[in-house]
Amino acid sequence: MTNEGKDNIINILPYFAGVILAFLIALYIRTIPKASVFLSNGFVRFGGNDPWYHLRNVESIVNNFPNMLWFDAYTQYPNGTDQVFAPLFDLVLGTIIWILGGGNPSQDLIYTVSAYYPAFLGALVVVPTYFAAKWLFNRETGILASLLIAISSGQFLSRSILGFNDHHIAETLLSTITAMFLIMAIRKANDSGIFFDDLKGSRFENLKPALPYLVLSGIALGAYSLAWKGALFFSFIIGVYIAIQHVMDHLNGRSTDYLAISGMVIFAVALIIVLLTPHLGGTKALHIKGLLAGIVAFPVLTGMSIAMSRKKFNKYYYPGLAAVLFVGGIIISKQVSPSAYSLVTSVFSYFMRTGGGLTIAEASPLLSMGGQFSLAPFWGNFTTLGYISLLAIIFLGYEAFKKNTSPERTFLLVWTFMIIWAMLQQNRFAYYYSVNAAILSAYVGIKFMELAGWKGLLEDIRSKNKFDIKNIKIWPVVSVLVIILVFMYPSYNMSMQQSQYTGGPNGYWIEATMWLNSNTPDPGLDYYESYEVPAKGESYQYPDTAYGVMSWWDYGHWIEVIGHRIPNANPFQQGVGGRRNSIEEENRPGASTFFTAQSEEEATAVLEAVHPDPDKAGARYIVSDVEMATGKFYAMAAWTLDTNDYYIPVQTDMGTQTVPGPRYFNSMESRLHIFDARGLEQYRMVYESPVGNSAEIGYKNIYNALFEGDLALENTGYVKIFEYVEGAQIVGEAPDGEDVVISTTIMTNIGRTFVYSQSAVSDGTYSFTVPYSTQGPIEGETQFDTMPIGAYKITYGSFVEEVDVSERDVLDGNVIEI
Repeated sequence: MTNEGKDNIINILPYFAGVILAFLIALYIRTIPKASVFLSNGFVRFGGNDPWYHLRNVESIVNNFPNMLWFDAYTQYPNGTDQVFAPLFDLVLGTIIWILGGGNPSQDLIYTVSAYYPAFLGALVVVPTYFAAKWLFNRETGILASLLIAISSGQFLSRSILGFNDHHIAETLLSTITAMFLIMAIRKANDSGIFFDDLKGSRFENLKPALPYLVLSGIALGAYSLAWKGALFFSFIIGVYIAIQHVMDHLNGRSTDYLAISGMVIFAVALIIVLLTPHLGGTKALHIKGLLAGIVAFPVLTGMSIAMSRKKFNKYYYPGLAAVLFVGGIIISKQVSPSAYSLVTSVFSYFMRTGGGLTIAEASPLLSMGGQFSLAPFWGNFTTLGYISLLAIIFLGYEAFKKNTSPERTFLLVWTFMIIWAMLQQNRFAYYYSVNAAILSAYVGIKFMELAGWKGLLEDIRSKNKFDIKNIKIWPVVSVLVIILVFMYPSYNMSMQQSQYTGGPNGYWIEATMWLNSNTPDPGLDYYESYEVPAKGESYQYPDTAYGVMSWWDYGHWIEVIGHRIPNANPFQQGVGGRRNSIEEENRPGASTFFTAQSEEEATAVLEAVHPDPDKAGARYIVSDVEMATGKFYAMAAWTLDTNDYYIPVQTDMGTQTVPGPRYFNSMESRLHIFDARGLEQYRMVYESPVGNSAEIGYKNIYNALFEGDLALENTGYVKIFEYVEGAQIVGEAPDGEDVVISTTIMTNIGRTFVYSQSAVSDGTYSFTVPYSTQGPIEGETQFDTMPIGAYKITYGSFVEEVDVSERDVLDGNVIEI
């Protein structure tokens, strides 16, 4: 090896070591909360909601390798659903697990690898961040950027923490890889001078330096498109950049051929990958149209530039003409091609949410807490790097405006502004901006260190090939301390706090869904089956034994994956019902309409309407938790677009306060969770989890104070499961006008007791429909131990009679005559 080669290796080694260090730091931070993921009882708790459905996909892939679960009959009963996620994230993970398990991986291997997968991908982001920053600025900026992204907090960390097995971190990784290759591709293409005339003459020499990076950028964009169904977003960013760069180059008298050629190659490669993929979460056609639009638009922009330059039109006409063509194209497409028009409008409206959609935590605006403007989320996601990156944007923007800045730095600015635009509308895109913040802050940090004298010091060390501490002066030391204390420590401190815990189902929900798994009838579907996709326009044919489990959409994946039961609603916001745009719309049946229903009869009508068969109900079980009964209730109402009067103002010693009102306490959610389904005819509690701290006592206290109630001021089960049954009909005779009461004491599975009762005024006869069996469960049906501790008592005047009711009477709706 030559001395020059040795010198190159020696120069590269510190940077290589820096990237490895950044990777290890990132991986360490992400694996800190092992104890809250791998529980002592052997349960692996994945975070959030969607990671559970990715686990569902991976289990299906492993059991049916290499087939993807393109249709899932085990959610959104009674419809099922086409695969919502783009396939790449799960297919890669499933393949890794299948290989590691020798074609027959154990459940432990599936869960363990799936839990570590996002942490590994999150740590890998340091690599493209390093190269993107290096190719934009220099190696030093690359190293600092890789260290800053490694310790970044907020959504970037939460989406890549151990156990958060979701595609979001793959979005960040693949979009950053796309940007990394695009930066070098644009640089090479610009420097080489690529022209359409050269390609027409089969002269490809100038294309060769850029071509590998263009192809790699296209492959990365294609892979990104297969990892997220909304990935047209980054294609849009590239398209906006190429359009802006066209304008800048035309105004500066430069050729724009390299931009059109580069864009066409990148989009063509991505298009081929998309075309080869069977499904993309329902957005394949949108991706094809979007990529084709770019392939057509880029040479049109260049053709306009060439034509205007040849005819010596005023160069400032170009941006105006481009804007006119864009707007004109939208207007024409609306008339002649509705699909093309919907493509454009969908890009601009993708991030907009209204009504119930605003209650989705990740879809709310970034600078908002409780509906009020707040900078706290900005600090929580980026700490000081958020503000430092804004300074970098100002400086680089000024440079771009005043100087002939490089095309790749223009891309950085466009990339950054587009991410900010998306992030301000949906806070989830903060995990994208963490990369931009790291690169931009590293740029500022290295500039600051250079001003402090580090550049000259390093050059002196390289020239002398040795380090002498006597050459170190105070300002370089101060600059290092500033980088550590201002740039690094706030992020690291925030990340260490954040990494102490993970999300996901709490112990109450884990126990409740496992109870569902063990104590309710098998729905008659193989959980691991590769279901046949229904023909277009037809619905999936469920067996007669199938049934739904009604709960709020947040919990659908837990019910499916842990409980192995079929939820009516899920975190894809399927089965929610309600309205979307106007209060004038029909209030569609679903979870929101069921839980906000103002009577048992109204709620039951919703259940009946959910199923297309008039003889079947959409759900057999209803699962509620105390969050649904308190904090989340407003979200249920929001999905119906009718939120009035659930909460009312009340004058107290502390001033006017808003508290639950009659409409809230009449809701089905309140009747079930707050009142334990007391007095309901066809709904019975069959399980409650242990008690958890909540706002439940406060709600009961309000009811007692305002409505003369007598509810016990106690917290009850955090999660409760109810069963919808036909109900046994008890009929008898009593003197006309007598107040007849039927009652029994219910003891729940945790030993809590409450009185179930109904009353009626006799007209010579009386009739009660009751949901509880006094004789316990029967084989093949719900195995409950929440039940009456004795017979029903019927009383009026001095008359008392006890009645036993069998489980078969309850399930079949039999009539019991007294």
